Amino acid sequence: MNIDPVQPAPEPESEPVVVRVHALGTDALRAMFAEHGLTLHTVADDEEIPGSYWGETEAGLVGSTLYVRDDTPVHSVLHEGCHWLCMDAARRQSVHTDANGDQDEEMAVCCLQALLADRIAGYSRAQLFIDMDAWGYGFVLGSAAAWFAQEGSESMVWLRNHGMIDAAQQLLGPRVG
Repeated sequence: MNIDPVQPAPEPESEPVVVRVHALGTDALRAMFAEHGLTLHTVADDEEIPGSYWGETEAGLVGSTLYVRDDTPVHSVLHEGCHWLCMDAARRQSVHTDANGDQDEEMAVCCLQALLADRIAGYSRAQLFIDMDAWGYGFVLGSAAAWFAQEGSESMVWLRNHGMIDAAQQLLGPRVG
């Protein structure tokens, strides 16, 4: 596989312009993840986000709760939610802040976010890729869209092998086994 692990965004003088939760609301995100056992919880704008690996506005993950604020980037909500979906059952129960996945799982997470982005009204896979690139995700091929188009099939196999998507690339549920 010719992909670097996803790297944290560089420390910009100001945060990149990306779609944030307040632009879409939480209803679609909450329903999509609740369908699979993950609870989305919105914290107040002035509160720290529990379980946030990167801090600041980034989504947080503790057990079966995904924490967001109105200023959380939608790509971050999708990424952390997809981490939870890609974990085995034991990790889903005990996760706190760090998903502790390997590189194959990390790439499957990125792939799954792309599949789920199209399910959110007012958002899309194309917008997700723009947001991921703006935020500083690091792909050897230069962009999230190029990686997905040229090498995402390996991650699709990972998702299918773990019982998460069907042949039509529809989410079946959290990782099996």
